[in-house]
Amino acid sequence: MEYTSEDIRQLREKTGAGMMDCKKALDKSKGDIELAIEWLRKKGINTAEKKSSRSASDGLITVDVSKEKGVILEINSETDFVARNENFQKFCNDISNFCLKTEVTSVEKLLSSNLTEGQTIQELLTETISKLGENLVIKRLNIIVNQEVYFQKYIHNSINENSGKIGVLLTFKCNKHNDEINEFSKNLCMHIAASDPKAIDIQSLDKQLIEKEKAIYFEQLKDSGKPDEILQKIVDGKIKKFYEEVCLLEQFFVMDNKVKIRDSINNLN
Repeated sequence: MEYTSEDIRQLREKTGAGMMDCKKALDKSKGDIELAIEWLRKKGINTAEKKSSRSASDGLITVDVSKEKGVILEINSETDFVARNENFQKFCNDISNFCLKTEVTSVEKLLSSNLTEGQTIQELLTETISKLGENLVIKRLNIIVNQEVYFQKYIHNSINENSGKIGVLLTFKCNKHNDEINEFSKNLCMHIAASDPKAIDIQSLDKQLIEKEKAIYFEQLKDSGKPDEILQKIVDGKIKKFYEEVCLLEQFFVMDNKVKIRDSINNLN
């Protein structure tokens, strides 16, 4: 044997691999730790490929902000058990920090980016898959870089400061930023998490979605025998109710269900 138990310990700390895999790697590399790490990475790629076909439908949303930047990131795992694993949480946090640092704008660009001189994000993902024993997918990300806005975030069902099952990243402008604005923006993030709006206002709502809803309402009423002008008024009323359900500014505030978000904003001092 050309390596010691201390070499095995160091290799396990550096890679997170099991003892038997570390021994095999050191055997293959004749005790060279760097070559052993490379061997384990190659082995991890093979392991990850076997797991990549399995469904990853659990995971975490990670939201992180700095003074001028904000990132929201979804990384999926197969089970909630792995989602609560410290190594997975660290992976999510490392990726969000990398996104803030590099301002990478898409998952594709992220995966091909170099984390270090000798490792890409894709390779780190592969290693983490091998370490945790589940398929992991970096599903989506959005980064906002803007010096002229304020950032607020909210994590629902959080398992740490930045990660949980639901995440909201909010940007806003205001004439003065004080405790009242800060508290309101936090509550607005909570509202968004609870109500899941599809658009900020009616004008930005997908027109095809509106037409689809109208068609459904007309189909539901076609056999009612009512005149066309009455049907149109009924449909218009239903569409107004639909706007209140899916447009943020038209929704009633969860903190005060008698006031719409639009009016709550206008009433701020």
